[in-house]
Amino acid sequence: MALAQKLLAFLMMTALLGVSMASVYKVGDSAGWTMMGNVDYGKWASTKNFHSEDVIAYEYNNEYHNVKQVTHEDFQSYNVGSPIAVYSSGSDSISLKKTGHYYFLCGYPGHCQAGQKVDVLVTPSSFRSSTDSSTSAPYASPPSTMTPPNPIPVKNSVSSFHPFQLWSALAVLIALFVAAY
Repeated sequence: MALAQKLLAFLMMTALLGVSMASVYKVGDSAGWTMMGNVDYGKWASTKNFHSEDVIAYEYNNEYHNVKQVTHEDFQSYNVGSPIAVYSSGSDSISLKKTGHYYFLCGYPGHCQAGQKVDVLVTPSSFRSSTDSSTSAPYASPPSTMTPPNPIPVKNSVSSFHPFQLWSALAVLIALFVAAY
């Protein structure tokens, strides 16, 4: 019986660890960060459930595009002149550290006005409702440097659910079953 309890405790810890894993989202999914294909970045962002520690990855041709993180006011007015951060490698991965809105747009003339901009709303990683805005900030703080971060492998993620979570939950159920008998 002691072995079953230890196994149950281990599996529960593993399951909790799986719940806190971050997701990686490729902005624009297969289209990427572009003017081609009429990508609706607002619609793209509205179908995702971003949480603290998730990563958004931008893939684009850096001869024609870049990524600028801006304030809400600059996002609304298409002002690319005073960004919080600038990314221009063509493959930029940005960690979403805080809850709140992150505003991004392309700094090339006319691109953000034509729709190449995205508002990413990051909600707490806990199971609280995304309508709880008590911890939200008007915009997230910038990265610590203005240079692009190290690339993070990208996956096209439909949700923040990880296969590891499924296996962890299954393992906990099996452990509970074993402990009951």
